[in-house]
Amino acid sequence: MRMVDVIIKKRAGECHSQEEIDFIIDGIKHDRIPDSQISAWLMAVCFKGMTFDECAYLTKAMASSGDILDLSSLGEFVIDKHSTGGVGDKTTLIIAPLLAAAGLPVAKLSGRGLGYTGGTIDKLEAIPGFNPALELEDFIKQVKTIGTAVVSQTAHLAPADGKIYALRDVTGTVDSIPLIASSVVSKKIASGANVIILDVKCGSGAFMKNIEDAEELSTVMVEVGKKLNRRISAVITSMEQPLGNGIGNSLEVVESIKTLQGKGPEDLTELCLYLAGMALIKANKAKNIEEAKNILRKYLDNGTAFNKFRDMVEAQGGNVEFIDNPDKFTSAKYIYEYKSEKNGYISKLDALSIARASKILGAGRSKKGDEIDYAVGVVLSQKIGAKIQKGDTLAEIHSNSEVLLPEAIEHLRRGFEFSEILPEIPALVYKIIE
Repeated sequence: MRMVDVIIKKRAGECHSQEEIDFIIDGIKHDRIPDSQISAWLMAVCFKGMTFDECAYLTKAMASSGDILDLSSLGEFVIDKHSTGGVGDKTTLIIAPLLAAAGLPVAKLSGRGLGYTGGTIDKLEAIPGFNPALELEDFIKQVKTIGTAVVSQTAHLAPADGKIYALRDVTGTVDSIPLIASSVVSKKIASGANVIILDVKCGSGAFMKNIEDAEELSTVMVEVGKKLNRRISAVITSMEQPLGNGIGNSLEVVESIKTLQGKGPEDLTELCLYLAGMALIKANKAKNIEEAKNILRKYLDNGTAFNKFRDMVEAQGGNVEFIDNPDKFTSAKYIYEYKSEKNGYISKLDALSIARASKILGAGRSKKGDEIDYAVGVVLSQKIGAKIQKGDTLAEIHSNSEVLLPEAIEHLRRGFEFSEILPEIPALVYKIIE
């Protein structure tokens, strides 16, 4: 088999066999195929697409290119939740302990952020002493003991996907839905979970800007998961405005703690209950979403979910004094109140503009390896639908540099729009793909 023939076949819009996909991934894994040919094939896929079967072949091959964790000792159902990324998205910090409180093990491998805000691991590393780099044996032991562990991804999981993504990033093929779907699901399969809840963000602050693309991606991921014998659901959720109020690493940890204590923002709490509720349904612990949410609310109200989070942080070396007293987190040097220049209802709160403000302050990265500032970010005081008077505080800017404030303020100014009539509030959940 020759790679040039495989490229020509896909360029002509024909379907690959499993043997051809295995040939490609094995060649990538062992550096037998030059980057120029891989890039040509990626571009052919970008233009011609893939069938569900082809995506399943690719997903399985990429997952099998490295280690596949065996989590069968943790029980019949092991849960993983994946988000395609959004502004203020700290749901893993809440959902993992919430499901552990409900008796479902959550073995979560997460990454660091690249872009406007930090990733789940960045947020957890804002807790002094927190160790995300557990050995596999300790990882499994902690999930057995506490019910959950959140650790950093390892290069040994789906390594072929890592090589492919590096080329996608420089060849203009990142936004190919078959390649996105295969990348996401391959890492979930390699991570060992058998119940996977996908939170597919849609809107200005998400990778998928419109509902049609989000639905297409969700459908492909669910179909691939089904073909590979995983219980998988995709929930298409709104990212027209930030989730919750805090955007920035320590700020989001503090908000997560409050949510686990039943005192978090309504939208964040509701979405976490919904996504965790989907996992309960998939694991046969609830018949419908309302029953599932009622079960989970009990664990927020009685403190069980908060205690699971505290136990997880302590088990991974984190200083639980910061969990018990979030005021201990280091505050930014400057806290500036951004006030409204207009009267009216907030009709738009552009998530991307808020994210840009947060990144300018130092909460995100431009490239891998960049240092981030855990203390900085934005805390929203009002969301879409709020009635505002001129002079009302719309947000707090947390900055360690006065020089950065004017640019951050300008992005906030672009992010808020107003109307004279009450606008429609964006739905939290658009659609479920089963």
